[in-house]
Amino acid sequence: MAQIPRLYLDQDLRQGQTLSLHRDAAHYLFAVMRLTTGAPVDIFNGRDGEWRATVVEANKRGGVLLCESQQVTQGKPQDLWMLFAPVKKTQTDFIVEKSVEMGAARLCPVSTEFTNSERIRSDKMRARVIEAAEQCGITYLPEVSDLTRLSSVLSDWPEGRRLLFCDEAARGDPVGNLRAIAGSDAPGPWAILIGPEGGFSERERAQLAALPFAHATSLGPRILRAETAAVAALALWQSALGDWT
Repeated sequence: MAQIPRLYLDQDLRQGQTLSLHRDAAHYLFAVMRLTTGAPVDIFNGRDGEWRATVVEANKRGGVLLCESQQVTQGKPQDLWMLFAPVKKTQTDFIVEKSVEMGAARLCPVSTEFTNSERIRSDKMRARVIEAAEQCGITYLPEVSDLTRLSSVLSDWPEGRRLLFCDEAARGDPVGNLRAIAGSDAPGPWAILIGPEGGFSERERAQLAALPFAHATSLGPRILRAETAAVAALALWQSALGDWT
């Protein structure tokens, strides 16, 4: 049996609701996936869960779906932010995509002293978030923040949220360190911070070390590329405090 396509549509979902398809969605369903009238499609909008719909009009420049039944109730993400310094486009896209797949609820690009890329388009990043959400089966859409200076983010940090600072100079057992930091408390709000290709500056390290909510951790004995560090850090957090436990 062929896999049923899964699509994000920013429209209300309820039984009997008709859904008009924009050109890109119609092209994907009818030109790429080659669906015809009567074919099933799974739909989510980030707020009403996942619904099974049926194609009632098929046109490569448009089309209509009929919303029939809810398949999955609305889910809620873990309260985890991913802070990262933009790198080259392909690597940044990888970080965004894998952060969504690995359970981040919010993506926060930050500009550091050694950030090599100062440009990032929020609309492009949101499109990548949607593609990843369609693929990995979640019913929510992670939030996307504008690019902000790291120093500004840290100075306006929300009370009660802890920060896992991935430091290539740190040593020790990463999972054990994180569990020791968390203690017996519930996971609560967390954020992960990975640096740019050039690492953090000494001034940034000093600022992070002085913050009571920031906790430095190793990601193992090898120096990782930024995009690899993002996946490793998310896997570390999930294995110690997240929904992998």
